[in-house]
Amino acid sequence: MKKGSGKMAIKTTGLVHIYCGDGKGKTTTGMGLCVRAAGYGYRVLIYQFMKNNRTSERKVLEKVENITIVDGLEEEKFSFQMTEEEKRERRLFYAQQLKTVTEKACREQFDVLFLDEVIYTIQAGLLDEALVLEFLDNKPEKLEVILTGQGPDEALLERADYVSEICMRKHPFQKGQPARDGIER
Repeated sequence: MKKGSGKMAIKTTGLVHIYCGDGKGKTTTGMGLCVRAAGYGYRVLIYQFMKNNRTSERKVLEKVENITIVDGLEEEKFSFQMTEEEKRERRLFYAQQLKTVTEKACREQFDVLFLDEVIYTIQAGLLDEALVLEFLDNKPEKLEVILTGQGPDEALLERADYVSEICMRKHPFQKGQPARDGIER
């Protein structure tokens, strides 16, 4: 609260968004917000954890003025498909990627940072949540941050200004339908 005003100070930028849940659409929602922000003139930085550099949305977003996407690995697989050695390698890789991306966001004064699937990466044991929490606690005041993935714990939820949960009621995957290009990937 502002001293003596009796009213809460209103922040217009620098808020933290979490899109979580077991439903389809977390990444799509985050990407939509990135497009909206870029359309307004904000500079947007995107990094996708646990995804290769060939996601369908990248093909369009790489052409959008004001959006920068940091490359990850050329090949990626689900955490449950990884060997213990691959998991060790990913933990080192993702810790370094988080550092690289967050330092870039700060140094180059981006307005929005989207850490897609960072929550999933934490839950899979491939990224230390303490690194993300430390960043959120010390991020530039005006940097808007978007986090996605299933199962955020209380520490992340406490730091968020927005939390939207996407709940699956029905999905073709339940009937054996594989992921489709341009829709699920």
